[in-house]
Amino acid sequence: MRHLALPALGLLAATGVHAADQTIVVTGQRVSLARAIAAQEKADNIVSVVSSDDIGGLPDKNAAEALARLPGVAVQRDQGEGRYVTVRGLDADLNAVTINGALVPSPEATRRAVALDVLPAGLIRTLEVTKTLTPDQDANSLGGSVEVKTLSAFDLPGSLLSVGAGASRDTNTDQTSPSANVLWAQRFADGKLGVAAGLSGEKRKFGSDNVETGGAWNGNRLAGFELRDYLPVRERYAAALNLDWRPDAAQSYALRSFVSRFSDDEVRDRLTVSNIKTDDLAEGQTAGARVERRLRQRKYTQEIRSLTASSDVRLDAWRLHAEAAASRATDDTPESINDARFRGSFTGIGFTNTMAPRLIAPAAVFDPANYTLNAITLQQRYSEDRAKHVRLDLGRDIESGDWRTAVKFGAKASRRDKDNDTNQWAYNSSKTSSGNYWGAGPTTLAGFVRGDSLDYALGKIGQAIDPAAVRARIAALPRAGAQLAAESALNDFAMSEDIDAAYVQGTVARGDWSVLAGVRGERTRFDALGAQVNGTAVTPRQASRSYTNWLPTVQARFDLDRSTSVRAAWSNAVVRANFSQLAPGISLASTTEATIGNPDLAPLKSHNLDLGIERVLGNDGTMSAYVFHKDISNFTYATNLAGSGRWAGYTTATSYANGDSAKVKGIELSWQQSLRMLPAPFNGLLVGVNGAFTSSDARIDSFDAAAGKRATRTIRMPGQSNRMANLMVGYEMGPISTRLAVNYKSPYLLELGDDVLDASGDRIVDTQKQVDLSFAWQVAKGWQLTFEAANLNNEKYYVYQGVKAHNVQYEQYGRTYKIGLKASLF
Repeated sequence: MRHLALPALGLLAATGVHAADQTIVVTGQRVSLARAIAAQEKADNIVSVVSSDDIGGLPDKNAAEALARLPGVAVQRDQGEGRYVTVRGLDADLNAVTINGALVPSPEATRRAVALDVLPAGLIRTLEVTKTLTPDQDANSLGGSVEVKTLSAFDLPGSLLSVGAGASRDTNTDQTSPSANVLWAQRFADGKLGVAAGLSGEKRKFGSDNVETGGAWNGNRLAGFELRDYLPVRERYAAALNLDWRPDAAQSYALRSFVSRFSDDEVRDRLTVSNIKTDDLAEGQTAGARVERRLRQRKYTQEIRSLTASSDVRLDAWRLHAEAAASRATDDTPESINDARFRGSFTGIGFTNTMAPRLIAPAAVFDPANYTLNAITLQQRYSEDRAKHVRLDLGRDIESGDWRTAVKFGAKASRRDKDNDTNQWAYNSSKTSSGNYWGAGPTTLAGFVRGDSLDYALGKIGQAIDPAAVRARIAALPRAGAQLAAESALNDFAMSEDIDAAYVQGTVARGDWSVLAGVRGERTRFDALGAQVNGTAVTPRQASRSYTNWLPTVQARFDLDRSTSVRAAWSNAVVRANFSQLAPGISLASTTEATIGNPDLAPLKSHNLDLGIERVLGNDGTMSAYVFHKDISNFTYATNLAGSGRWAGYTTATSYANGDSAKVKGIELSWQQSLRMLPAPFNGLLVGVNGAFTSSDARIDSFDAAAGKRATRTIRMPGQSNRMANLMVGYEMGPISTRLAVNYKSPYLLELGDDVLDASGDRIVDTQKQVDLSFAWQVAKGWQLTFEAANLNNEKYYVYQGVKAHNVQYEQYGRTYKIGLKASLF
């Protein structure tokens, strides 16, 4: 069954062209909604869908923001932009993403989660979130599996050439950013060959203002905080080329290719307060403290490539599907300024406002002549994640009287390799006994500033540090003597994950009943290579293991009448632990402190139960209610192994462990409808609302130093909000289509504190709600003017520790306005 996206699955009216009569057909919110309602009857399982309009336009900036409109789906933002999605309260690392059937590997070195901001919305045909898996699908998602589909020429009734351009304005920095896209689709060879291609590009210049403590609280007293000014420039470029060959009704062949490149060029200027003479400060109190001006400047580029070849052939009563795919994700960060640090000591340092600390300081703090160069560290990193698979599926339908049955079976072989290489260098005065390691040149901040003061809305930081001056200062210094051998080796790893799977499933239907049942078996082989670092000594470490999972599924449907259906599903899933947790590296920082990876972690397993009812309201409305329960074993979490086994003499031995169990349960409610029954002009209204109410608990344990033994406590699953909701009010009449949308989610656990047994150290992301507006006007035949306003309510990102008054991070982004013009040329 398909849930429908609140923006009515095609938020802005668009134009398509019928090749036969060359007339313009406006396809907007109502048409997209009606199509999705028709499609839901074909699904054997529970699926939520966001569909673009006929020319591939979505008003959200990227795939993550589009998915956030669905029931049970929430977005995690990075500097105001949607990046990761959680499904039914489960973190992004526990969900899979595919493009045209190929697994999307993660560009980030330590994660499985795919940052969906690398996928521009303009090239996406549909986004589907599968919430109950069938045996013919990969079992690698606990919350949901996200499938990205790009445009095919056979999705359209005729030819298409669409060109769009726009410009957005960021109110936080008053900068303007351009974007453009082009889509083309056409059929050749008497309609048997379809070609679809698209290009999309955006360069976004913006800024954010941040203040954070990192959780440095001792009761109501604060031991340090930072003021951070971010100035990133983000670029997204993507291209898709899809070929389809359909010589007759019994054969179809497809080649799907997709490339996306995302870069983030960021300058982070900050002022930090630490080493307070009184150890910590109450609000309004002042004391002597260390103050540092620090700079980070780095540009990373993430690229995703995907290529899928498939064929579907009918052999008498049998249907054969063959598929081969390869995908690759990289994250390349050339040599960057990881931290340039200038240090000074001052009196009269304090703060006000515990939620967004404001600096109390004398004028001397803002004079760059009072800071001395302390250290410069550089970092270079390259990570690569490669995945490939081949699969074969065979199925047939059998009808006998009132009985309708279908059988399907197949096999799949998947191979995945994840590598990471990091190098770090450090320059500071302690590197040499001569005390002149820096050589000739300035050693105070006055020699490194540009002269202009930072535009920082949360107080005052001082003059901006010039990255070019920092790089020039160390350009002639030797790299070999400055390399940090331990830090460079510890984060290097190579891992491989080979999965061989086979399944069988059958469907039986009679009258109003339909039942799908089957089982999937997956055999996993895992190998990992890392290093143990002890001072300057680096020792290779290897690990390997293999295991088999059997994953049965039963899904049933009963039609109460022609408009109402009841569904139930029992399914199973398995997700491997995160790469950062599995990496076999060990860091022996001292004789009492260690950090240990755990390649022996068991995969997370989930037994899932879903039950729901949905009713179709006319041709363009629907309402539904679903309850779900997930019983998760081998929940993975950070823990302290000190006091046990090899680490008996340690005070801190941070590692990862499998918990006994975790549970997630909830209810999803959704209603949306076109209000055609109202009198004009109100019959142009569309209304949609959905909500998800969830709860979770997971039991963890760690070494309790005070008690001298291990202890346990129950936590909420990280990333899980108890309440998520979307509200949409749209209007569509004649050439006008508009929508006002509100997205809401309640607080969720971001991460545990240093002492995982102490709930007061938990870092919680506060309530988030965002208001967005979109407007489209068909100004002439084939021409459309669009306007979008994001974050109209100027929502902030706030993380607190234990209690809401204790800041961990506070960040604000401002509003963004965008105007665009779209032309459908044929």
